[in-house]
Amino acid sequence: MNAPFTRHDGVLRCEGVPLPDLVARWGTPLYVYSRGCIRDRFHQLDTALSPVPHLIAYSVKANPNLAILRTLAEMGAGADVVSGGELRRARLAGIPGERIVFSGVGKTINELALGLNEEIYAFNVESEGELCALSDLACAMGKTAPVAIRINPDIESPTPHHYTRTGHAATKFGIAHERARDLYSIAAKLPGVKVRGIDVHIGSQILDVAPFGQALDSVLELVHDLRQEDIPLEFLDLGGGLGIAYQDEPAVSAQAFAEAVIPRVAETGLKLVIEPGRFIVGEAGVLLTRVIYVKEGGGKRFVITDAGMNDLIRPSHYSGWHAVEPVEGHGRAHGTVDIVGPICETGDFLALDRDMEIPKPGELLAIHTVGAYGFSMASQYNQRPRPAEVLVDGDTATLARRRETFDDLVAAEVEL
Repeated sequence: MNAPFTRHDGVLRCEGVPLPDLVARWGTPLYVYSRGCIRDRFHQLDTALSPVPHLIAYSVKANPNLAILRTLAEMGAGADVVSGGELRRARLAGIPGERIVFSGVGKTINELALGLNEEIYAFNVESEGELCALSDLACAMGKTAPVAIRINPDIESPTPHHYTRTGHAATKFGIAHERARDLYSIAAKLPGVKVRGIDVHIGSQILDVAPFGQALDSVLELVHDLRQEDIPLEFLDLGGGLGIAYQDEPAVSAQAFAEAVIPRVAETGLKLVIEPGRFIVGEAGVLLTRVIYVKEGGGKRFVITDAGMNDLIRPSHYSGWHAVEPVEGHGRAHGTVDIVGPICETGDFLALDRDMEIPKPGELLAIHTVGAYGFSMASQYNQRPRPAEVLVDGDTATLARRRETFDDLVAAEVEL
């Protein structure tokens, strides 16, 4: 498809809908998503992986909006979930249990029970304690728990921030490669447990196929050893992590990823599972915000907006860079600005030292590539209700989540 956000007569649009029209209906701050872009990115991956049996288990944590989950469910996507709440969302959106994998290092007994009751495809087990707890619970419930063990291959993947590197030995994730074979032997003998696959996930926002190849090397070595021990496997889960372009950096294409992994996976005869999130939804979203004030001080020009770090925390938390532009271009002079929010924190910023057309109070700004880890990480800090979310499909815009109100903020509290 064409780019999801383009200008017509100087005004930025999402697909066929002018962004000011959306603000007129639903206000700011406002998350806007392109359904066409989401469908296109999923289709790219699905086509690229077509030479082998595969499951694209969308990473729900990237953006759990039900309208997005339903869009992907209709296309045959599965889900990668990391909590009971995400599992329930995936099921509510119509994703069947047989297309769901449950990851995460701290699954509670209640969450394990939920996964067993929903008959999910696999639990990606991350500790011996979890494996034994799952065995005990499955036996008590009269169920069989399908498992894969998440391997930690000790790979320092080249992600932009150390928080998003999950495949090296010092992280909490997975089982050390040298310990994994023993854990598989234990799993094969435990009652109530069925070994179904093997799992690895090395990080997020990876812009090179080489680390995926290294992770695959580590996993395939173990696959060979397990087959020698007559421990059968059905699938190989390579996790997620495919990056996108935030600042004109070269991103990994679905085809390049497939060319790097498909031939070697095909040799094993195993089903390929991947867990993309950002790759599918990241470029499909913008955050619209209105300029409240512009002020100067300390050699800085501050553009103060009605969106803050509670609405989009990536710039503050991950040093994330997002393109920002006026929704309606006026051809005015450029200058260097800090785009900041109303939150009572020095760390409340959306862009620093950004050269752009200097906006005026009342104007709208669009913050790009926020479809992943935008709303999903939003909070109510400073008692600010979270934004509305809108899904655009061609010339049609639909409210996917209403704006929160103050009543929503206090609804769960008990008066003493």
